[in-house]
Amino acid sequence: MPIPIKFRLSLMMFLEFFVWGSWYVTMGTFLGTNLKAQDQDISLAFSTQSFGAIIAPFIVGLIADRYFQAQKILGVIHLLGALLMYMLYQAVDFGGFFPLILAYMILFMPTLALVNSISFNQMTNPEKEFSVIRVWGTIGWIAAGMLISYLAWDSQSGMGEGLLKNTWLMAAGVSVILGIYSFTLPATPPRAKSSGKFKLSEALGLDALSLLKHKNYAIFFISSILICIPLAFYYQNASPFLTEIGVENSTGKMALGQVSEVLFMLALPVFFSSFGLKKTLIIAMLAWALRYFLFAFGDAEAGVWMLLLGIILHGICYDFFFVSGQIYTDYHAGEKFKSSAQGLITLATYGVGMLIGFWAAGQISNHYLDLAGNHDWKSIWLIPAGISLLVLLFFITFFKPEKTILKP
Repeated sequence: MPIPIKFRLSLMMFLEFFVWGSWYVTMGTFLGTNLKAQDQDISLAFSTQSFGAIIAPFIVGLIADRYFQAQKILGVIHLLGALLMYMLYQAVDFGGFFPLILAYMILFMPTLALVNSISFNQMTNPEKEFSVIRVWGTIGWIAAGMLISYLAWDSQSGMGEGLLKNTWLMAAGVSVILGIYSFTLPATPPRAKSSGKFKLSEALGLDALSLLKHKNYAIFFISSILICIPLAFYYQNASPFLTEIGVENSTGKMALGQVSEVLFMLALPVFFSSFGLKKTLIIAMLAWALRYFLFAFGDAEAGVWMLLLGIILHGICYDFFFVSGQIYTDYHAGEKFKSSAQGLITLATYGVGMLIGFWAAGQISNHYLDLAGNHDWKSIWLIPAGISLLVLLFFITFFKPEKTILKP
């Protein structure tokens, strides 16, 4: 791939995930401090990601893949997204906030597939080239979190002044930049013929359900859905948790999770060759349980190292399970179901699994909320730790040794 194209695609990824990281990490804290939202409200706001993941295949499969060039759709979506972000910046209560964030996530989630499509269209060897491009997305997410903490929007004094609302304004500004920039990206023509019939089963990846006939893959598939339940606790509760117990500049500290994601992404091939797929997935699920135990017993003073270690474990939790799972899915799908299989696993995890997880996190957080407005975080975090261990036991019991390309 020519260096100028590589640079342009890397910048696209950087901006895409900078926009997402600008508000997603701090949304729970913003809703609680600025809009005085309840735990169930925060849960509902985060669940818009799942609604977006479920609806995304319709937008990509019915519109982007059939009628318009991907980079143009990307540009239009981010320009519309900038308007919605500005309206979210102006929101004064949750009733006005929720419809806007729902509309935004329905628009935004398809862009994750669009930036991948634009990138793959320029690659001759995606296995080697894509990770170099995609890592700039993680760097963009890190940059957004570091900038929020550098500007002290998430400091105790900053939150007292309501400065977290500026995250939406920052996201709006970068969305405008990305929207305009998208129209300059390499042309990515529609992949499907508009004259052909649209098949809902293909758009949702349902034609890949035949993969579930393979017992091991079915066990992995169920485990993927179940592990997304404790994952939702992290996305929804980590920022409010760190803020409530008094951790300063928590957004910048949470960006350490993405730093570790970059490092463990590079280490993943070594683990595959040394331990194989099953042990790599087991390590990931153990890391989930350990992270929540560290959150349960850590604090903002002498135990802050436990919190930081729990954040740093994100690289193992995410890369070793989800990236490994995408590779495993690709292996079993074969040429016929490559795209639809990835669509199905995304729909199942980010759609169904995390939707259940966000609902559960909201109910449990509200249950452990006292009259003074403080949470019993130890009890809250021990629940996803327990769920992670149960999923691990299920996986170990039923997933049998398998000869794959991922076996040492």
